[in-house]
Amino acid sequence: MSNQAIKGGHNQGNKKSTMIFGTVIAILFVAIMALVLIEGTKKTIALTVEGEEMEVRTHAKTVEQLLEEQNIEVAAHDIVEPALDTPLKTGLAVEWIEAEEVVLTVDEEEQTFVTTKRTVGEVLEEAGIEVTEHDIVYPALEEEIQPRIAVTKAIEVEVVDGGESKKVWTTPTSVELFLANQQIALGEHDELAGVTLEDRLSKDASKVEVVRIEKVKEQVEAPTEFTVEEKKDANLEQGKTKVLQEGQKGKMLRTYEVVMRNGEEVERNVVEEEVVDAPKNKIVAVGSKQIAQAKPVNKTVVSRGNSNASAPASAPAGGKEFYVEATAYTPYCTGCSGISAAGINLRANPNLRLIAVDPRVIPMGSKVWVEGYGYAVAGDTGGAIKGNRIDVLMQTKSQAYSWGRKKVKIKVMN
Repeated sequence: MSNQAIKGGHNQGNKKSTMIFGTVIAILFVAIMALVLIEGTKKTIALTVEGEEMEVRTHAKTVEQLLEEQNIEVAAHDIVEPALDTPLKTGLAVEWIEAEEVVLTVDEEEQTFVTTKRTVGEVLEEAGIEVTEHDIVYPALEEEIQPRIAVTKAIEVEVVDGGESKKVWTTPTSVELFLANQQIALGEHDELAGVTLEDRLSKDASKVEVVRIEKVKEQVEAPTEFTVEEKKDANLEQGKTKVLQEGQKGKMLRTYEVVMRNGEEVERNVVEEEVVDAPKNKIVAVGSKQIAQAKPVNKTVVSRGNSNASAPASAPAGGKEFYVEATAYTPYCTGCSGISAAGINLRANPNLRLIAVDPRVIPMGSKVWVEGYGYAVAGDTGGAIKGNRIDVLMQTKSQAYSWGRKKVKIKVMN
């Protein structure tokens, strides 16, 4: 091949290469220009998702299209600002807050709550649940929400300890745990009024009363009475007495168990007795010597009639007649002095017939006929002799017992 032919072919190849390069350059230019045009038509949006802000360039026309473009699914309770149908324009700020489902428990009552709030305190405020400083909230108010939020409402409890009252706040709990939290300990004998340790405190059961029971020992020295001992004396005339030995009280040391309720004594029981000094009995000689003739009676008594006369077979004529209940007594009964209310020495006049009366019914000093007893003088009184009752004088206990208690007819002669 000639040199001219080779040269001609070489020139044709250079032209072809130049055309291809030019075409590529043109395509690249067009592509770049297209990209520039496309990017130039995008809008710049400030998008905030769950508190994190980012800048997004988009051809989306509305907020809804923008969120779809970002693969964000909007649920019914989510918050989107501005609204989904808002047209986009450069510089627009869009925020999406996803709603969360929370199980809210208030005093063991559950409710499901959907919220876009992010702290426990905000959720409770949104739910209209008022929380005081005494309530227990978990998690704490300032913490981020969790799937479950629990609120235990506090109650005001009246505490009465040993009679002293105060009010404290607590959450519902058992009485036993409440007392432990309040550092109130029960003593060996202490009691709870109206509740038990196992009972649970609530709005309807908000009082705890501790009754302080104390048992103490107390010793008291007390006198003991002596007794009167009678001895028959054949050398002493019947109806007379003589003190052979004066009585003397003894001493007894008694130990009491005293029960105190809230500081006040409510019970006292003798648990031990110890004789310190034994009592000394009084010894009285009682005359048993019979005398040949009775001594004359007091003239003031005799002047009212023959009180020693035997009882007639039937009631005498005249006088005020009625029925009474009659018992008998002796001048030697325990505690008796032997002197009647009219001042008559009953022991010195063993044959005297005398009755104890109620002066409002039978005047003192009256001569009275008593059925089965005879004439007598109303010369004594008695604590149990009231109304239509009399007590007839007998010299011995056997005679008194023989008389017993009976209904008899009497006549007040004067």
